[in-house]
Amino acid sequence: MRTLFSENILSPSPTPAPQSNPFELLFPSSISTASSADSTQSSPTQNEWLTQHLQNQQRTESETANQANYAANGQQAPNVRRKGNPKMLFMGLRRSGKSSIQKVVFEKLSPADTLFLEPTSRIGTVKMQSFITFESVELPHQLSATTPDFDHHAVFSHIGAVIWVLDVQDEYLTSISEMIQTAVFLAENYPRVNFEVFIHKTDGLSEEYKYETFREVRQRVQDELSDLGHGDRSVSYFQTSIFDHSIFEAMSKVVQRLLPQLPAMEALLNKLCSTCGIQKAYLFDTMSKIYVATDASPTFLKDYEVCSDYVDVIVDIKQIYGWHGQDGEGKAVSERRNQDDGDIGESMVTYDRSGDTYIYAREINDYLSLICVMGKGSTTNKRVLIDYNVGILHDALLQVFKV
Repeated sequence: MRTLFSENILSPSPTPAPQSNPFELLFPSSISTASSADSTQSSPTQNEWLTQHLQNQQRTESETANQANYAANGQQAPNVRRKGNPKMLFMGLRRSGKSSIQKVVFEKLSPADTLFLEPTSRIGTVKMQSFITFESVELPHQLSATTPDFDHHAVFSHIGAVIWVLDVQDEYLTSISEMIQTAVFLAENYPRVNFEVFIHKTDGLSEEYKYETFREVRQRVQDELSDLGHGDRSVSYFQTSIFDHSIFEAMSKVVQRLLPQLPAMEALLNKLCSTCGIQKAYLFDTMSKIYVATDASPTFLKDYEVCSDYVDVIVDIKQIYGWHGQDGEGKAVSERRNQDDGDIGESMVTYDRSGDTYIYAREINDYLSLICVMGKGSTTNKRVLIDYNVGILHDALLQVFKV
């Protein structure tokens, strides 16, 4: 039976064998006591170790100096993932849809009920406790983040991403103007904060007008930033609507850029797909339907929508039969599952008429689910191989998040 991962996949690279102190070569007494043959054999290795040590020291000093230059000159620093829980700031004009997005994604509010939401008058925070804590902050439209009297440090110092919501069904030129001011301010003062643009409420537009508006907004913003000297500023654009899966896909992309565990999760999913012949694998946050990682294969909208709807089914079943539970000894079910893999919920269903395409679901813990799409050529007839490799993936993911 093939093994998906080696036992050292999450372990650091092996430590090299201890070398003798290279600085002993500088003392005459050491040279005189050593034989000429031993000196000839050991000096190349010692000199190589010393050269590598000096190069690493110089590289560290260079990176420290570059970071100081970025801070002093206000230049854009390299984009790095922040540690800790993802924190997002929603900005935009009045009635652009900021509150609706947060309510639908993080509080499971029906999209039709968002029509009765009151306008936001003060800074509000929404938290969703899951395998990690998602935190979103909404800035009211009457507060300008670029004014000198605004407490920028209190708002932007702990934010990983700023999401600007642009209503395409309204006059959006004013929104673009304020968006550019905010993007320039962040590029000059908080370059490590990701800037995302949600071109929102696209459900009421025709396909031709939708993509034409998307292209126009993107081109206008890029031209304005280039004219202001920030053409290298990275800005991501998404077409979103709360009435379809586009808002969940966009939020997934935003959250993934904030997770430091993303490279490890993607590597694990890639290994799983190549070993078991899986077409596509998603790692979903069960509470919010946000997928925190996926493999490197192309994403098809149909497959994503089916997987997202399947997560809805899992949530509905959990709400009926209980999200948490305890066994007879009073131990939490999630703790008992970590000890006995046989208690972990899993299923495999088919969703097309041919019967050749399967959806495989496996719980990682109470809040994290693995959803896989399997088609022709996959090892669906070798259930033991799939269960074995997914079990190894399950243990590896628990180590990544230290659950």
